[in-house]
Amino acid sequence: MSIPRNDEKILRAAVITELRTSDENNEHVVEGYAVLFEQPTKIGDYFLETISRGAIKDDALDDVLFFVNHDSSKISLARSRRNNANSSLQLKVDERGLYFRTKLDIENNTEAAALYSAIKRGDVDGMSFWMRVNKDEWSDLNTETPKRRITEISKIFEISAVNWPAYENTEIYARSNKDTLDNDKKALENARSTELDNAADIAEAKRKQLMFKVQNRL
Repeated sequence: MSIPRNDEKILRAAVITELRTSDENNEHVVEGYAVLFEQPTKIGDYFLETISRGAIKDDALDDVLFFVNHDSSKISLARSRRNNANSSLQLKVDERGLYFRTKLDIENNTEAAALYSAIKRGDVDGMSFWMRVNKDEWSDLNTETPKRRITEISKIFEISAVNWPAYENTEIYARSNKDTLDNDKKALENARSTELDNAADIAEAKRKQLMFKVQNRL
């Protein structure tokens, strides 16, 4: 069941097993996946969520920032503007998800140096991102574990390397922002309400159809 969307920003985080560093021509590269497609993830105690392959289009990547732990009070470590070749943050959507690659300026930026070292040691192994959902579909709404499939993301605001991405590989929690889980709860309540309204409309339409048939027989 497709549900009309609001414009709430949503925070998601996950362990990314392929977050890695490399030294190329004395350039310090960090790369990996910020978003993974077709990976069912538990959102609080509310529902399972999956981002569909192809949910991210190029126009969702017009201006994306790269932070550490979503700390926007600091200057971003890299930035993608319209995802062009000159941007310090390179983004690519492929079959697996949203891939990113950036060359960190560790000589002039102490935070970049600290992040590069932490990823290289394996101390930081998670990515998180802010997104806005444009289209989604819900199923199993009358069960203990409803399912949400995100089919279109209208905007990726930023991606971050994070210290605490998830409790487990299969679970995602927006621990850094209570409003996010509140919005997730509201999204589920809205989906269930819409399903009930649709069921009531269908029942009323069937009732009218039955009455019409009965009257024509009289």
